[in-house]
Amino acid sequence: MAVNLYDSAYELEKAIRNSAEYTELKKLYDAVNSDESAKRMFESFRNIQMQLQEKQMTGQEITQEEVEQAQKTVALVQQHELISKLMEAEQRMSMVIGELNQVIMKPLEELYGNPNQQQ
Repeated sequence: MAVNLYDSAYELEKAIRNSAEYTELKKLYDAVNSDESAKRMFESFRNIQMQLQEKQMTGQEITQEEVEQAQKTVALVQQHELISKLMEAEQRMSMVIGELNQVIMKPLEELYGNPNQQQ
């Protein structure tokens, strides 16, 4: 019996949405967005993060001033308890997604071998 991979993917999406990690992330995200100062601070942090990623992806040089500004912003958002908790929840969710990706890629790694493993 053939398996429809897309049906499985949508089941996985549903499972992620119902997971404790996602539920906690959503709760914290909503809390940050309900607090006007936290929301502005978090948006500023995300904008800086996206600008630096875009520069990096397009091969543009990131200036020392931009690095310092990013470090100041990170230090500031980490001091905000709500944003700090949100960032921790994002990290946990990212780890879950990474682990799921490893499981999904396992058939291809078995077929082709893992290029990261030494022979």
